[in-house]
Amino acid sequence: MDLKHVEAMVLSHGHAGHHRGLEGMLRRIGRKRLLFILHPDAWRDRKIVLPTGTEVHMPPPNRKLLEDKEVQILEERGPTLLLDGSVLVSGQVERVTSFEKGFPFQQARRNGKWEPDPWIWDDQGIICNLKGRGLVVVSSCSHSGVVNVLRNAERITGIEKIHALIGGLYLTGGIFEKIIPQTIEELENIVPGVIVPGHCTGWKASHQISRALPEAFVQTSVGTHMLLQ
Repeated sequence: MDLKHVEAMVLSHGHAGHHRGLEGMLRRIGRKRLLFILHPDAWRDRKIVLPTGTEVHMPPPNRKLLEDKEVQILEERGPTLLLDGSVLVSGQVERVTSFEKGFPFQQARRNGKWEPDPWIWDDQGIICNLKGRGLVVVSSCSHSGVVNVLRNAERITGIEKIHALIGGLYLTGGIFEKIIPQTIEELENIVPGVIVPGHCTGWKASHQISRALPEAFVQTSVGTHMLLQ
């Protein structure tokens, strides 16, 4: 991929692991006024407090860096169309399921104090409508819950056919592994044509999805190229 052809960047959410490479990326793109889309909550200073008491700081994106690079920052809570309407940024995902409850270990700093911040409202993905096939939904970590992500895509587009789901489903670890059965049951109802679970899906969830939906499941890895048609 030639980074000089990049026309816009979308931040999935404000966790540091998803924006720490921005400086190097912007340097390689080398374009002024590059559009950078994020949810306003992505600027929150956050930390993860594990049951063991261990704390992991999750600083927000560096606004000064973006401004110094003359990036065109667009803060948006709702859906946004890009590239002549061919790509839809989901914006804030509506939560409709009872079992997908965000990220309970997370806190955010407000007015100098740390407060519970489990919902990660800045979580968003991108959606394309593949003509005659259905929606292609790309979700980075699906902190909203992958079922919520898919139902939200259907709601905001009015299209009830999911052709492909690509990305992390965040079903790893003790808390999230408990909802694997309910998630798979919902995926069986939605019937995506292709499911490509990414990094944070976890080994257990990936294997269970592959057994439940073998015709849809695609194993991915770094460097995988996908052609959807």
